[in-house]
Parts: sequence; C-alpha cells; structure tokens
Amino acid sequence: MPSRPLPEDPRVAALIRRLAGTTTGRRQFLSAAGIGAATLALAACSPAGAAGSGGGGAAAGRPTLKPAKDISATDKSMVWANWSYYLDQDDKGKYPTLEAFQKQSGIKVTYDVAVDDNNTYYAKVKDQLALGQDIGADTVCLTDWMVSRLIGQGYLQRLDHAKIPNEKNLLANLQHPDFDPHRDFSLPWQSGFAGLAWNKKKLPSGISSVGELWDPKLKGRVGVLSEMRDTIGILMLSQGVDISSKSWGDKEFTAAIELFKKQVDSGQIRNIKGNSYADDLKNEDTLAAIVWSGDITQINGEIGSDKFGFALPDTGGTLWSDNYIVPIGAKHKSNAEELINYYYEPEVAAQVAAYVNYITPVQGAQEAMKKVDPSYVDNQLIFPDASTLAKAKIFRTLTNAESQKYSAQFEAVGLGS
Repeated sequence: MPSRPLPEDPRVAALIRRLAGTTTGRRQFLSAAGIGAATLALAACSPAGAAGSGGGGAAAGRPTLKPAKDISATDKSMVWANWSYYLDQDDKGKYPTLEAFQKQSGIKVTYDVAVDDNNTYYAKVKDQLALGQDIGADTVCLTDWMVSRLIGQGYLQRLDHAKIPNEKNLLANLQHPDFDPHRDFSLPWQSGFAGLAWNKKKLPSGISSVGELWDPKLKGRVGVLSEMRDTIGILMLSQGVDISSKSWGDKEFTAAIELFKKQVDSGQIRNIKGNSYADDLKNEDTLAAIVWSGDITQINGEIGSDKFGFALPDTGGTLWSDNYIVPIGAKHKSNAEELINYYYEPEVAAQVAAYVNYITPVQGAQEAMKKVDPSYVDNQLIFPDASTLAKAKIFRTLTNAESQKYSAQFEAVGLGS
C-alpha cells in the first residue's frame, strides 16, 4: 500500500507565523510507550574498540590519549557544535532554551552551527583529535556510527554520570546501545527520519516512492543526502532490502550504488549535500530530495509558507540518532555535562522538540508537551507511533572493512558528479 505523507500539524499556519523571518539554528526519541526504542538504539555504526580508563577506547596499536584538564571551575564558558535547524530559535536569532540555561547556570555558551554532515566535520577535526588537542568544541552532536568510530579511536572523554542526574530521564531502551553499552561516552540529543521532500507548488500530487525521483520531468532537479547510510539506505529499501538485517552484503549494496551512479551520471541527481540541501530547495534548484524529517517544518517556517511536503517512502525511510559527545581535548567538560543535564529536563526537551520537529529521547517530554503546545502531543515527527515507526529502518552495523569499502564507493560516485 502506498505510504501517505505524515499528518500535517493542525496548527501549521500558526507554526509558520511563529517561525517566519527567523534565522534558524537543526536536527529527537519515542513516545512514553517506548515503541521502537530498541530499534533506534541499534543505529548504524562500526564496532567500538575497548574502552580505556581515562579518555575513549584506544584502538589497537594506538597510544591512549590523555583527556584535557577541565577548567570549568574557573572558566564558565563552553562551545557547543551542532547541525543547523537543530535548536529552538526566535525571530531575533536567539535560542530561548539556551538563553535560559546561560542565565540559570552562569555559563556562557557559544552555539556553533559547524556540522553539515558527519564525514566533513570529522575531516576538519581528525588531526587535532589524533593529537588530543582542542577541536574548538566542548561538546558536539554526531550520529551513532560516527560516535562509534570516535570511541574506538580513543577520541572521547568519559562522561561523569553523577553530574548528569537527569540522565534518569533517558528512555530505557536507549540506555544500552551496542556502540556504547553503558553510555560512558555519549547521550542522545535527537533522533529522526530520512525520507522524501517535494515542492508542493511544482509537484502538487506529492511524492510517495523513490521511483518518482527518477521521473524525466525532474531531471537535474533532484537532491540526495551526503550521508551514505541515509541515501543508500533509502535506495536499498526501494530495492526490497531490509537494511536493518545482517542478511545483506556486497551484492545488495552494489546494486544500490549502481542505481545511485546511474542517476548521478545521467544528471537526474543535481546535488549530494548535507544540511546545505535546504538552500537548494528554497531557491528551487531542486524540486524533490531525500532529506531529514524535522528540517522541512523549519524550512517552511523560515520562508513563511507551507511550501514543502515530507513523507516516508512507501518502501521505507531510515532512522538515526545524534548524540552529545565530549572530545578528548575539550577543556570545559563539567560545563558541557551541566548543559546536557539541562536539556534532559522534560519541559526543556519538549520546548526544543516543538521547534525542531525531531524525536526527543527524554522520557516525560510528551507529557510536558501538553503544556508547551498540545497540538504537538501526537505529532508523528516528534512522537511517532507504531505504524509510523514500521515505515522506517536503521542501517545495520557495519564492520570496519565494510564501512571503509562502502563509504569509498559512495564517495567515488559523488566525486565523479
């Protein structure tokens, strides 16, 4: 049965008015019932290395890095690096929940929209990480598979759970993911879907399948994500592959890569991008794209029009989680832990979720949403039910060899475009 677009918020007009004219900041977990939480907790990642006693896990043959000295007691400041469209923002460009935290804690937070996708961010900071140096962020939110890599390389500091008492609000089935079984190095920030977006004015019938992206009428007007697990994951699902299963391998991945390459080489796919795909939608360089769920609500708000639609493909979309981490060279670890603790308050989590439209990992946020904005309590992008979750899959855990090989194949297509 063809999937239908996720239900539109009944107060989308009010949301658009509230968000219109903002300069947005980006990229949440399941309802109080906890449906599907175990699935999200197993988000795609390469196997983690053994955990060291000081910093992160040290890969074989790699010297253990020493965490930076924490100067939080004498320097009440920190830098938080994140994706765009991922934090509540007002029409003055300020972040209300972050402003409240700074006032409450006395900690000055520099919010840096520095992440466009995991690979490009890692490329910018990997040399400093390898030397145990400060990368210019005391906490950064990255996707599970990248967090797994950083743990294995020994590039992260252990979190002090005693300084994050609100961690008790983390949904139970997110507490022990395979890449960080005891949450020693990471805590979820938000989760979400990758699916299809389209320009409603140009494509009034909408899009419900991946195959519709290859319509000749859309040649040169299609965008896809530079995150391999999202773009190739959606293509594999369209080819009948259960990407969460261990039953697939090189054959199935290669078939999706060949489809991807065909559409890139033919000019059907115009752009392969991270968060900057938003600009291509807004200026109509692309009319349809593989995108991240919550971004579309915010893009509509930014332009002051319900111009773009979003749906999970009839063959399924992907699920992912982004996580707080503290890099090995960060000098304000305690300040970062105080920030994380604050965002695990259900009322704060609900306020963020109402803006970003991603899935919050905080137990109690759905109940708190009744006071923040009741119209969002049943919003499927924030609190997805079983039927919505059934339409999405997690890209399975890759071995290190698979991760290197598959990423190289994906990037080779992009470099040739």
